[in-house]
Amino acid sequence: MTESLRLILGDQLTRSLSALSDLGEDDVVLMVEVGDETSYVRHHPQKIALILSAMRHFAEELRGRGVTVDYVTLDDPDNTHSFGGELARAVKRHDPARVIVTEPGEWRVWEMMGDWESDLDLPVEIRADDRFYCSRDAFAELVEAGKTTRMEYFYREMRRRTGMLMEGDGPVGGDWNFDAENRKALPKGLELPHRMRFRPDETTQQVLELVAARFDNHFGDLEGFGWAVTRDEALRALRHFIKDCLPTFGDYQDAMKAGEDFLFHGVISPYLNIGLLTASEVCEKAAQAWQDGDVPLNAAEGFIRQILGWREFVRGIYWTEMPGYEDSNFLNAKRDLPEMYWGAETRMRCMEECIGTTRRNAYAHHIQRLMVTGNFALLAGVAPRQIERWYLEVYADAFDWVELPNVHGMVMHADGGRLGSKPYAASGSYINRMSDYCGACSYDLKQKTGEDACPFNYLYWNFLIENEEALGDNQRMGLMFANLRKKDKAERDRITGSAKAFLDGGEWP
Repeated sequence: MTESLRLILGDQLTRSLSALSDLGEDDVVLMVEVGDETSYVRHHPQKIALILSAMRHFAEELRGRGVTVDYVTLDDPDNTHSFGGELARAVKRHDPARVIVTEPGEWRVWEMMGDWESDLDLPVEIRADDRFYCSRDAFAELVEAGKTTRMEYFYREMRRRTGMLMEGDGPVGGDWNFDAENRKALPKGLELPHRMRFRPDETTQQVLELVAARFDNHFGDLEGFGWAVTRDEALRALRHFIKDCLPTFGDYQDAMKAGEDFLFHGVISPYLNIGLLTASEVCEKAAQAWQDGDVPLNAAEGFIRQILGWREFVRGIYWTEMPGYEDSNFLNAKRDLPEMYWGAETRMRCMEECIGTTRRNAYAHHIQRLMVTGNFALLAGVAPRQIERWYLEVYADAFDWVELPNVHGMVMHADGGRLGSKPYAASGSYINRMSDYCGACSYDLKQKTGEDACPFNYLYWNFLIENEEALGDNQRMGLMFANLRKKDKAERDRITGSAKAFLDGGEWP
């Protein structure tokens, strides 16, 4: 008789996972590739391939350590293609005394787990996921203490609790946040690092063939797959980022360049989110690089803030606000997502570039997501559910707990300000300042309205006009609305007319 059946999910590929602690000789680890998880949204093929290949490699690593692993592949003819179904089949095979799992990252799976004990007529132990700095219970306590009203307050609290980049009771360098130093455009001629990619081995190649056959109608290219699929490869990718990219990451983390998909960014978020890397080791290595004098403080702090700050904060928001968080629609946005998000032709070069890198890599960096594809969806009034589903489908690092708060709250301001104090709305000037996209665009950045004007220009002002009642009293948007109120009726009419013509027609003919 098996003592414990331990189910490991596809985003729990961590040696120190709580469900794998106290593993005994008579225990069995269950890992399953199920159709429900590949199809509840139409994931990018590279995302599916990354997770399946990483799962298979992780299973082999466990077997190499003497662990008994029961692994069900996607093409197993007896596969029920659901977690519950495969868990029930495994219970019949192994007759365990109990089932052990680590809490999932997504609410829909958490709800499934709640039924397993009664369905299986077995004890099901759900352990906390201790791979995060801030547990779900600890975040709930911080909510009660009023320390999560803004990410910055939470981030400072986490710095104090962890001692990360601290000097006594204060932050090293005297400031908590070095954002002001991290907003530079790329200078011409700046040499960019050659980014590390990984050649698929035999296991990955088998997965790629499986994914190509089953998911060829999903958005995204499978050709060019180069993700790390093992712990050792992910560590190599992290070392490469710390050594070759992090020293310059801070200065240019908000920059964009046509044809350059990665720049100085970490490109390690998929590895964090499926468990090949942990938040603590990533932050500690970045902090050590600063201590060793290899990385400037603004770069180390800016990177660590993305993990210790934003990543932990959005997870906490997700678990304290769900279920129901996704139902809000503060700005009453209802338009359909334009077909250009799925690859339809567009004259907007910035959108073409950012959607193109998404299609090629299942990846785009945070400014491309927030200030181009996200900014457009915000200004155009796209229905939150539609743009949220798109982000969840197309990015390799997208899981509901991290994608939903970022898009619902930060991108779309659909939560009315729970996550961020104001919408991240911007005109074409911002994109022009931070990228080289606009120079070769067929739209004219200098024109504010009309057929040849950059759509971001009139969509920005139209967004303010449409949402003046909802946002007009927002203190952080005071200057925006002060400038809007200087515009006379004729100019407002040109703005709204241009926006209507563009949005109703998709683009100017």
